[in-house]
Amino acid sequence: METNIEHATNDQSESKTGSDKTHLSVVERYYKPKYILDCQANEDEDLCILTHSNRICIITLAPSHPVVRDKKTIKQISFKVGGVDRLNNKVSGKGKRGAQELNAGSPICKIACVDGEEFTVYSGIKGQLIEVNECLIQNPELILKKPLTEGYIAIVLPKLKDHEQVLKKLKTEEEYKQRRVDFSGAGGS
Repeated sequence: METNIEHATNDQSESKTGSDKTHLSVVERYYKPKYILDCQANEDEDLCILTHSNRICIITLAPSHPVVRDKKTIKQISFKVGGVDRLNNKVSGKGKRGAQELNAGSPICKIACVDGEEFTVYSGIKGQLIEVNECLIQNPELILKKPLTEGYIAIVLPKLKDHEQVLKKLKTEEEYKQRRVDFSGAGGS
């Protein structure tokens, strides 16, 4: 039986050719999923951090996050959080000049749902904010439809000296699946 976590990953990342071969997506080939459980002590508000060998980290919602798990209808996504407008982040050059510095507890965006619930998405890791996904403002449903690709929240680059420490704090996919065995999202069989 396929788990909901595997189902969510498979739906978003596999592509088929005419000969019915399955090819790995760019995300599956080059990024390793790591997880933060109960981010900022918010129960079940888990994040998936897609890590690349070049230190780039893509922040997405994990399949067990209430927005994804419960397939909530998203009314609005705002990158104006904590007195900072993340949309004003202007990065340039090799040294990433102008990037906003983030701590693990830095808010990146707020997700407002039609049912009145609001969720603040935190960075979860320390680093420089390279970009936020501005497409989510016009198409917030991308978070639900393609959370590991077009529905990512932000891209963060940990500093070289902090990179190993950041990765050690993240859970592997196996640890995530063990901790979220009772994950109750809708999924395949």
